[in-house]
Amino acid sequence: MRERILALLRIGLGAAFVYAAVVKLPDMAAFAEDVANYRLLPAALVPAFGSSVVGVELLAGLALVAGVAARGAALVLSGLMLAFVGAVSQALLRGIDLRCGCFGGAAPASWWTVGRDLFILGGALVVLVLGPGRLFPRRGDAG
Repeated sequence: MRERILALLRIGLGAAFVYAAVVKLPDMAAFAEDVANYRLLPAALVPAFGSSVVGVELLAGLALVAGVAARGAALVLSGLMLAFVGAVSQALLRGIDLRCGCFGGAAPASWWTVGRDLFILGGALVVLVLGPGRLFPRRGDAG
């Protein structure tokens, strides 16, 4: 049962990151604007950084869904989530009013966003530490 729960967590986490990346792809300029609003990067680096974030989300998300290098993908996404928590937190503490740019929505970033990101980080850490799990038993394993 534990292996199935871990597998469902891994797949759900991966699907969330694939979704987060895919909704940004049609309007990368809007996502770059969201990234710029955090006021952490020089303007010249924002487009490349935004594209890199989307690429990492997509590739690591697909790896989790497929169960390929799942622990490595969980490690990468844990780092990404730590960066997101730090970026949103610093913006909120500085009084910057912005959209988080997380899932393509127009909702403003808030402490709820930080809490959600910490929850997602927790899921990634579970996969990293406990492994990717299995939906189906290996051949010859009992049920």
